[in-house]
Formats: sequence, structure tokens, C-alpha cells
Amino acid sequence: MAVVERDASAGAAAGTSRPAAVTRMLATMGGLDWLTKVWWTCLSVGLFAGIWELCWALGWADPQLLPPPHIFLSNFGEQGRFFNTATRWQVGNAMGEGPSAFESVMITVAATTMRVFVGLVLASVLAISIGVLIRYWHVFDKLVLPTVTLLSPVSPIAWLPVAIFLFGIGNAPAIFMVVVALFFHMVLASIAQLDGVPPNLINVARTMGATKWQIYTRVIVPAILPGMLQVLRMNLFGAWMVVLIAESTGVGYGMGQVIMLARNTFNPSLVFFTIAVIGVLGFTFDWLLRLAQRRILYWLPDTKEKLRGL
Repeated sequence: MAVVERDASAGAAAGTSRPAAVTRMLATMGGLDWLTKVWWTCLSVGLFAGIWELCWALGWADPQLLPPPHIFLSNFGEQGRFFNTATRWQVGNAMGEGPSAFESVMITVAATTMRVFVGLVLASVLAISIGVLIRYWHVFDKLVLPTVTLLSPVSPIAWLPVAIFLFGIGNAPAIFMVVVALFFHMVLASIAQLDGVPPNLINVARTMGATKWQIYTRVIVPAILPGMLQVLRMNLFGAWMVVLIAESTGVGYGMGQVIMLARNTFNPSLVFFTIAVIGVLGFTFDWLLRLAQRRILYWLPDTKEKLRGL
């Protein structure tokens, strides 16, 4: 009887070890996890494009107004030649002169991306610094916070004439638009993150003899880093929206100017082609930011699966 019990317990242990072994095997294949993510991303985009193509095939979408993806993505050279706005804007050359279609797209994409990231970095550094100073000095809080709150609801479009008055045309007004559009909201977000730091962390630091500056630099700023990186990710999309508005008004060449060219010439294919390029850029940079966030905040647990199990 005892032998039977040992065999049964051994079999149960083997049965419980098999799932664990499978789990370990899957864990060793974690390097292939990116293939799963790529698969689901392609499936999601393919499903959206497939529904669009189906509506076109059934005659529900007018190809002149809503051309399907296989139309506006099939002729890169035809669409890319409209991106030759940099040469025409700077030198005044004709449509057929200047760089090739691929080079035109790359020049335009690089110009818009540069304005987005320069504006995003400037706004982030200024906003976090101002937020810390507001909570660090009481007088600075009283002098600055009311003005920040007053200007925060102002639409970025309202700042466009100011940008043109101050900087004329070129990169500076577009970058200024991005900074102004993000700065005030990021200051308020920084203050909210600072106010949400657990008091126990501050009390422990005080007990260990930390100065006020050490508490801010070594306790508070690392504590708000996860929330601020999330705010930075959300503002990345806002920066793309604002820079397109600035470029569409003629402050310089870029993706926004291409969209306005498509509108003025009634070219829906060019509109959707540009939207597709912007979407790919935004998705790529968001993925890179999330990857950096996981590397920087390596100690944070993944709560996504836990919430799905509720």
C-alpha cells in the first residue's frame, strides 16, 4: 500500500512538473516573443486594410475620395515626387527638379521628425525642471504656477501667429509650437507626479539624514520617473499633431505641407499616403520609447496580464 502511494505521489509530481517544464521551455524561447508581437501587429493592420479593401470591392467606398491601400501605396514614385517640397520651398525649383522621389520622402520625414524630437526634448526638460522648482521653492510656486495654469487651456493654434512674429519661417516656429503645446500640460503633470510620491520614501530619506536637494534628486525624481515616461509617451503623439499644424501653415517644408499640397490639388491618394507614412513613423517611435521605458524601469512588474486575469 505504501508503494502504491509512493508511485501515485511520484506520478502526481511528474504530472505537476510537466507544465513547469513546458513553462521553462517557453521561457527559454522568450527571444521569439517579438515574432508573436510582429504577427499580431501585421494581423491588426491587415484586418483594417482588408476591411477597407472589402468596402472598395463592394462599391461602398468611392476610389476617387477614399482610395484603398493598394492604390495609394502601389506607386511610391508617383506619390514621392510630391514630397519634393524642400527644394521648391528653399530654392523655388520646379516639380521635376531636385532629389528623387525616395530622397524627397526621406528629406521631408527627417525634417518633421527633427522638429518633433527637438520640441519634445526641450518641452520635457523645461517642464520637469519648472515642476520641481515649483514644489521646491514656495515663492516660485506662488509666482509661476498661476501663470502656467492660466496659459494651459490655450490652444496651440492660437500660438501660431506668435511663433511667426517671433521666428518668421523655418524650423524655429515649428519647434516653438511643439514646445508651447506640450510645456504647460507637462508642468501640471510633473506637479501631479511630485504630489503623488509616497510620504514614506521622503520620511525614510529624512531619517537617514538626506538634505532637501538630495531628497529631490535621489528620491523624488526617480519616484516620478515611471509616470513622467508615460506622460512623455502620450505627448509624443501630441507633438506629431502640433508639428503638422505648424508645417501646414507654411512655416517650412515637411509632412504638414505635403498634406496641404494634397488638399489644394485635391489628391486623396497623396493624403492617405502621407497619413500612412506618419502612422508608421509614430508607431515606430512609440515602440522605441516603450522599449526604452522597459529597459529604464526594469524593476516595475508587468501588470497587463494581471489585470486581464481579474
